[in-house]
Amino acid sequence: MKKHFTDIDLNRSVGNLLRIGVLLSVITSFFGFIKLSLEGFEMPKDYASLEITDDNIWQSFWTSLMKFEGMAIIQLGILLLILTPLVRIIFALAGYIKEKDYTYVVVSLIVLGIMLVSFLMGFAH
Repeated sequence: MKKHFTDIDLNRSVGNLLRIGVLLSVITSFFGFIKLSLEGFEMPKDYASLEITDDNIWQSFWTSLMKFEGMAIIQLGILLLILTPLVRIIFALAGYIKEKDYTYVVVSLIVLGIMLVSFLMGFAH
């Protein structure tokens, strides 16, 4: 017999997703911290030298990550932590669609739209 998808199943799944996202972020950041320590990182004397133009932020991040630098690994962990709530909303949206709970589908789409606009337009920082 086919088991129906219930609110309890959705809540348990979303909770597990949030736990996994945070745990993955912490592990990634911790690994990056260890790697950064082994690289002999020292705090910069002049923070103006660290400034990167907006056009080069993602390029610099991906280049550093491909070089397996500790700072980029820490940034990846932070990015995973930032994206966890976004993935949670997408996951919950799929659950609400499966439950045919259209009120929460609309609410989730509005929240998802607000988050995407804020991420893409720079309102998040």
